[in-house]
Amino acid sequence: MSEHFINDERLGIAIPRLHLDWDEYSEETQQSILLRWEIIRGRIPDRIAEIEGVINKKQDELSDEADFVRSCRLNSEIADLASVINDLWLWYRTNQNISGKMHQ
Repeated sequence: MSEHFINDERLGIAIPRLHLDWDEYSEETQQSILLRWEIIRGRIPDRIAEIEGVINKKQDELSDEADFVRSCRLNSEIADLASVINDLWLWYRTNQNISGKMHQ
């Protein structure tokens, strides 16, 4: 099953990596992929909460930071983490319709 997913270090989750069109996979393979995705997808909100915690700490640091260069770096790190959250929500929402196929 690992051939159908690749670990995305930036996002902190495995994401689908399909080499064929969906209909070219056997029904059994499709169900296995969907089951694995549903498990991964279920962990996305926890991953987002984890990143939000890091952002909150960095914002606390930023509020007390007097060094301009360090403030810029913290702002950049916060923006990068916010981008990760955005991408995770996209994966979570975009693939709701795929997850729905499991229940048909």
